Amino acid sequence: MQKTTWGIIGPGNIAHNFAKGLAEADSGELIAVAGRNPDRRTAFAETYKIEKSKRYETVGALLADSDVTAIYVATPHPLHAELAIQALRAGKHVVVEKPAGLIAGEVVAITEVTAQENRFFMEGMMYRCHPQIARVIALIKNGTIGDLRHITARFGFSAAFDATSRLFDPALAGGAVLDVGLYPLSLVRLLVGVAQGNRFAEPQTIVGTGTHAQSGVADTAYAALTFSVGIMADIACAITLNMTNDAVITGTKGEIRIVDPWVPGRDAGPSDAILEITSEGASRIETLEDPRMLFAFEAELASRTIAAGQTEAASPAPNWQDSIGNARALDQWRHATGFELPGETPAGLRRLRGTIPQGLPEIPTAKIPGSDRDISKLIVGCDNRDTLAEGAIVWDAWWEAGGNAFDTGFVYGGGRHEALLGDWLTTRGVGKQANIVVKGGHTPYNVPQAISVKLAISLERLQLDNAPVYILHRDNLDVTVGEFVDTLNDLHSQGKIGAFAGSTWSPARLAEANIYAAKHGLKPMTILNNNLSLATAVRPIWPGCVSANDPETLAFLRETNTAHLSWSSQARGYFRDVGDRFELPDDTNPDACFASTDNQERRRRAAELAASKGVHAQNIATAWVLGQSFPSLAIIGPRSPGEIVTTLPALTTELSTNECAWLNLETATL
Repeated sequence: MQKTTWGIIGPGNIAHNFAKGLAEADSGELIAVAGRNPDRRTAFAETYKIEKSKRYETVGALLADSDVTAIYVATPHPLHAELAIQALRAGKHVVVEKPAGLIAGEVVAITEVTAQENRFFMEGMMYRCHPQIARVIALIKNGTIGDLRHITARFGFSAAFDATSRLFDPALAGGAVLDVGLYPLSLVRLLVGVAQGNRFAEPQTIVGTGTHAQSGVADTAYAALTFSVGIMADIACAITLNMTNDAVITGTKGEIRIVDPWVPGRDAGPSDAILEITSEGASRIETLEDPRMLFAFEAELASRTIAAGQTEAASPAPNWQDSIGNARALDQWRHATGFELPGETPAGLRRLRGTIPQGLPEIPTAKIPGSDRDISKLIVGCDNRDTLAEGAIVWDAWWEAGGNAFDTGFVYGGGRHEALLGDWLTTRGVGKQANIVVKGGHTPYNVPQAISVKLAISLERLQLDNAPVYILHRDNLDVTVGEFVDTLNDLHSQGKIGAFAGSTWSPARLAEANIYAAKHGLKPMTILNNNLSLATAVRPIWPGCVSANDPETLAFLRETNTAHLSWSSQARGYFRDVGDRFELPDDTNPDACFASTDNQERRRRAAELAASKGVHAQNIATAWVLGQSFPSLAIIGPRSPGEIVTTLPALTTELSTNECAWLNLETATL
């Protein structure tokens, strides 16, 4: 097997460890390095005998080296995700020193780019590659300690406070949780998963606390985790407190203590390990002896896996989903300690570049009656990102892809989602260019006298002077249409709103409103904002919601040429494979709302047509919405850049009138 050739970005302390590991690996070799500091770069290269022509000052020069197969990212934490994506886009395989990203969204983005580029990616957790972890897994699987009940895991050391050290610098994502907390957290998730017959497990609850250093980072942190079937765990980490640095795994028949789970033989071999095992009252000690240093196992595993043409490492090393799960749990733990990363604030908001590949379809625009603005026919819903940092990853990618429209609502996240979008619009300086669809007038506040008050609050949150499109979030049959039309026209005349519409309004009420507007010389409601998807809702997703996919509404839209802005345009993932769907509440998931014999047939037909056009069934479903004979726009709900990428093929999927009718069961055959 040909050796995997490596380049290292960032010749610091951790890079030395990986380089030493590579020197002891059979399947890989270090041939290049990139670093901005010439003295450090030269010293590193001399130590590992890297030829002068492969000592690069810039990352770009290293990534352009065709002799380099794989990259190890060993920079400070904030650069991990950015450099990993840059390397993957350059066609390299990647190992990123932990944590792979500062937040879960960054790790998700890395894995999506990895899949798009068909490359190998692994988060560098060297302890997971050491033989002692595989041995502990075997002991749990063979029932040595019975059924798993509890795990205690700690990793802490005492470092003197130094405001200039990466450990204590908030700008470098310092603190105990990201630096060492990932070790006990990831071990617990791994072992609970093994006990349940899976590769890892997600905690049901994480209750955490911690203390802060002078710089504001968490210097100690503790967490209690609960898992299904009664398994619990206590974890701790510190950068200013020495801890036992062990792990105790307790079952119904005994326990295993890993004496040194994290760094056996870190800087130099041997990496011998000790397991203290008690089973049914009998105790013994197992010693696992190996002359190699700790990073040799990680370097060998990654090199061998890359050489074999595989994109993910075998257990017990973390795979992509494991790293994503670890990052999500870290986010919860870190937030519980009260430490907010600079990138989670408007002043420190980061931009993760490269999440969108080149050559994507251009996003078409349309003009909505009542507005002179060009609005993208796909509109990103902004009700599913709970932090600014997570939202920015998606919204930056959408803007980069050419999308200019965003949908939000007064009630989303109790107002938080509007405020987060407003912070993004202001930070990026695109508030005047973006088309924001603002919704207000939700039950119980969908009365004329409350509309202007709620709109003012929305605009303040969004940091906007006006709403390009304003939609009443609900109808209220106790209010006459004239009262609504008068109120909306008054706001329009004040320059507070542009085009306006009704959501979950019936065609009859919309027509009545526009008759009133015409009679009184007022502007009409030019948009209907109901659910419209190829799958017809069999039960309302939320109380009061109505679908436009019925003969009466579709006929009304065609005859009046009314614009329709569809929410849940992709039927909440109904046309995606079950394993590829979002996690949604049981009462609003796609099967709860859309499962029916007719919709199953629509999904079957969409899959059949997708196969003939080289796309996916969800692309056909989205193209059906966009391909109506009236002006039709669709709100989509991507939770990551990759979900934007997989949605866009709908834009180049042409559907004939016959195909649209066949998909909606209006004809038996094409």
